[in-house]
Amino acid sequence: MSGLIVEHWQAVYRDKAEAQMSWSRAHLETSLRLIEGLHLSPATPVIDVGAGRSTLADDLLERGLSDITLLDIAEAALAASRQRLPAAAGHVRWLLDDVTRAALPATHYGLWHDRAVFHFLADETRRYYVRQAERAVRPGGYAIVATFAADGPQRCSGLPVQRYDAATLAAQFAPAFECVGSARDEHTTPWGSVQPFTYVVLRRQQTSP
Repeated sequence: MSGLIVEHWQAVYRDKAEAQMSWSRAHLETSLRLIEGLHLSPATPVIDVGAGRSTLADDLLERGLSDITLLDIAEAALAASRQRLPAAAGHVRWLLDDVTRAALPATHYGLWHDRAVFHFLADETRRYYVRQAERAVRPGGYAIVATFAADGPQRCSGLPVQRYDAATLAAQFAPAFECVGSARDEHTTPWGSVQPFTYVVLRRQQTSP
């Protein structure tokens, strides 16, 4: 991603309170419900892509998961999470990087989670993102990816977005990932408007027959 995009998100997280961010939510209930349905072992390595200041890590720690990586391009977002989660230092890694370029460990993660990063990506960047997920998620592991739904907003935080239904979103990750579930969430922003989201649950296929 360009330096301008990095600075855009750094400014968002530096200058705006939670109530000024459309995606803000006390808990990511839909993500948590889908994750709980996977019955992951406590030691499963999890990466939250575009973690921002979300409380997903807090809630996963409460549920017993103990190996969580929070990735974001905005240092201000990760700094807020570090301040909120000081006691979890042994269980959480903070990774300041661009997901499309980060040096992620190969076949490592049992769960890749992304709420609202993928829909910002243009064609070529999406391909880099998918290759990263293919490389970083272990065979049999999962990815949960959420974007604006086909009837969702066309812009977010002043930037254009791509919108998806479950079939078109899952197709972006085929054939390396198989879609094993989907959901629709109608998120209410802090100022009361409704934003429909599409979620897909994807399982990483075996790398060889």
